[in-house]
Amino acid sequence: MSSVKMVAIVLIAAGVLGLAYGSFSYTKETNQAKLGPFELTVKDKQTVNVPVWVSVVAIVVGGAILFSESKKR
Repeated sequence: MSSVKMVAIVLIAAGVLGLAYGSFSYTKETNQAKLGPFELTVKDKQTVNVPVWVSVVAIVVGGAILFSESKKR
């Protein structure tokens, strides 16, 4: 499988996942203070929303790449 087809499949998969979930979360750990041997860390939960149009564009571009690759043969 060529690398172009793999990129197209990844784009389509990312677009489908973006439509299915709509957002994803991750935990960010930051060091707030360090006083001698003591260290204060804070864990913040961040949420990133994935717009629907980004997911649709990823699916369309991935499909177009796959279609153009198959048409070349």
